[in-house]
Amino acid sequence: MEHAIKGAPACTVHGFDLEAPSAIDQERILTPLALDFLCGIENKFGQRRRELMADRGKVQRDLDGGWTPDFPPESAEIRSSDWKVRPAPADLQDRRVEITGPVDRKMIINALNSGASCFMADFEDSNTPTWHNQIAGQVNLHDANCGAIEFTDPDSGKQYKLKDKTAVLLVRPRGLHMEEKHLTLGGHYMSASFFDFGLYLFHNAKVLRDRGTGPYYYLPKMESYQEARLWNDVICHAEDTLGLPRGTVRVTVLIETITAAFQMDEILHALKDHIVGLNCGRWDYIFSFIKKFSKHKEYILPDRGQVTMESHFLRSYSQLLIKTCHRRGAHAMGGMAAQIPIKNDDAANKVALDKVRADKEREARDGHDGTWVAHPALVALAKEIFDKAMPKANQLDKMRDDVKVTAADLLKVPPGDITEEGLRKNINVGLLYLKAWLSGLGCVPIHHLMEDAATAEISRTQLWQWRKHKAKLKDGRVIDDALMEGFLTQEAAKLKDGADDVYLKDAIKLFHRLVMAPMLEDFLTTGAYDTILGYERG
Repeated sequence: MEHAIKGAPACTVHGFDLEAPSAIDQERILTPLALDFLCGIENKFGQRRRELMADRGKVQRDLDGGWTPDFPPESAEIRSSDWKVRPAPADLQDRRVEITGPVDRKMIINALNSGASCFMADFEDSNTPTWHNQIAGQVNLHDANCGAIEFTDPDSGKQYKLKDKTAVLLVRPRGLHMEEKHLTLGGHYMSASFFDFGLYLFHNAKVLRDRGTGPYYYLPKMESYQEARLWNDVICHAEDTLGLPRGTVRVTVLIETITAAFQMDEILHALKDHIVGLNCGRWDYIFSFIKKFSKHKEYILPDRGQVTMESHFLRSYSQLLIKTCHRRGAHAMGGMAAQIPIKNDDAANKVALDKVRADKEREARDGHDGTWVAHPALVALAKEIFDKAMPKANQLDKMRDDVKVTAADLLKVPPGDITEEGLRKNINVGLLYLKAWLSGLGCVPIHHLMEDAATAEISRTQLWQWRKHKAKLKDGRVIDDALMEGFLTQEAAKLKDGADDVYLKDAIKLFHRLVMAPMLEDFLTTGAYDTILGYERG
């Protein structure tokens, strides 16, 4: 083991091949013992994760061939029998308002101080996985848990410190499909999920337990209960290795893929010693719906703006999640309203806040135990709504036995139109978001909506599917290759201001390739990640 982690062009560190630029304070995070802990997880579970990712490809081929998802017959007994998950710890009983955001230092302080019940610090969809961001994020979270996090704005000189009372912290690692390509072990890249999960647990479990809380996570983008079983085994291994009692690690799983919607009971059961709830990850869910049925013309969705939580397939999914969770003693968390406050335009701001209010009132009325906001200014509004509808800590006693959801309900395509405005907006949002992502920002306000990778994925996959099936615009024009090429060129030209912006240039090139590709690529961020690595390596 080399004692200094230099992050030089390439070096060997405790069994790993490291190729990354040197990041500030990385020696605090990549200690010999932490690397040994990561090595143990990756050696034991890396191959199993890769096999499960291959299984996703098999499922996609079945879907392409016409298979329709349904509730798995082999796990019918799990769905029909009576059982409960382990009760949530005291500080996760009341989660009425959760705020989310990336793991940069100022964001962490503001979110923890926001008045929200919980803060989900995000290594995933609102974070660009540069080496700097990953290491700095771990440093920032450790400092926050130790009460030592401070930040001085270099421009304004304003100082940021934690208040006495802060939100409960949860951390979202990257999805199982992502790899940490700065680290190689045994000829394979390390799992990005295991990297983010393992480093946070190793460095923070003790200090969190000493403070009367614990290592809490959000687990993203699961597609099956087999993947939930993998996560459970990883967590048990990690607890045993660190000498932590079973159930120390607690997780909430985002139901944000169409296949996972048919396996909510099974996912809860697989993680029942660790799980505290499920969350309606609505934007990734819409993205998954488009992607999984991308080869089938009958599953084409209308403009993104017309696909709301009032749509039958989304309403069915959210109510099924509430019913399933409450039957099992788990929290049912609502989703993110993408609107953010609009300054200097009172009328537009009122429209945006009215949309947020309606969304949160629906969630509270339906029986959700809490909701997400993307901006600190929305915490008070969401809290007011849930305080009124939910006087107790949660609504676990609201069983929703009236809800009856079938496979057909979850697959019902909403009506609507595809408009030129919607098509152009998808291109504009995709380009602006990808430009920001390549520059290191994974969560950005665009047109008064908070965009992250999930919302950009909706834009990208819709464009691909519309072009693939030659869908028609509302005015009758066919969306063929020529029409799409024309719109892509026009929207890209609008964003160029004469400056030599490498991020915009690369975003235009990458987005064009993805939209016009003969086969729909699984994720926008995998190809974009390779571009990031290219920047880092010159």
